[in-house]
Amino acid sequence: MTKTTFDLTGRLALVTGSSRGLGAAIALGLAQAGARVLLHGRDLAVLAARAEAFAAAGTPAAGTIGFDVTDEPAVLRAFAGIAAEHGPLDILVNNAGIIPRKPLLETTDADWQSVIDANLTAYFRLSREAARMMVPAKHGRIIMVSSIMGQVARPTIPGYITAKAGLFGMTRALAVELAPHNITVNALAPGFFPTDATEALHNDAAFNTWIAGRAPLARWGVPEELAGPAVFLASDAASFVTGHVLMVDGGLTAAM
Repeated sequence: MTKTTFDLTGRLALVTGSSRGLGAAIALGLAQAGARVLLHGRDLAVLAARAEAFAAAGTPAAGTIGFDVTDEPAVLRAFAGIAAEHGPLDILVNNAGIIPRKPLLETTDADWQSVIDANLTAYFRLSREAARMMVPAKHGRIIMVSSIMGQVARPTIPGYITAKAGLFGMTRALAVELAPHNITVNALAPGFFPTDATEALHNDAAFNTWIAGRAPLARWGVPEELAGPAVFLASDAASFVTGHVLMVDGGLTAAM
């Protein structure tokens, strides 16, 4: 095992939702490992600022691409553009998603569908389009960013929990089907990390105390701590790992 086992030099990666939060940390980790990273987001101003930050850090992005992952025609156009401008993808990290919080009795069918579309259906769609590029190349890495909420639960996010649990099954299904083409499909299941989506929880002193008492490592994760696991799954070091869900949660789901 050498450093070259984790080397991603020259490989083209798309990380959805990488203009901020966990996606930005994963994208930076892949870029630092040598990948040509395409940054993605819907807010073009935020996306441009993230690209400037990557360049300032000495790891310029291969490009930026803005589209809504729930818009099928936009996704198809984006993938056609990627193929024409950059060539086929080697790595896809499905990370973009939403987590609205609303009690069950106040959740409408439209609320439910929007969460499933963003956090589950979009992951299937992007994985399918990435596989169209990877199958002819006989190589590829698809990584789903799920959540520990695929295994445990909290109130007010029924659609999110259902979608994240669905990603566990999708990961296994695609791993089995794509394995003959030397394409691996795995998932990361982050625990509690400070992001825009978890700001209210992170600022809640009582909740932070609860996490400290619940997780064996007694703290929240740092977004950069998700980069190493992502690089591992994207690299040759994980060439015999597929259909796996890697918990990155400070031991929270392992503890009573």
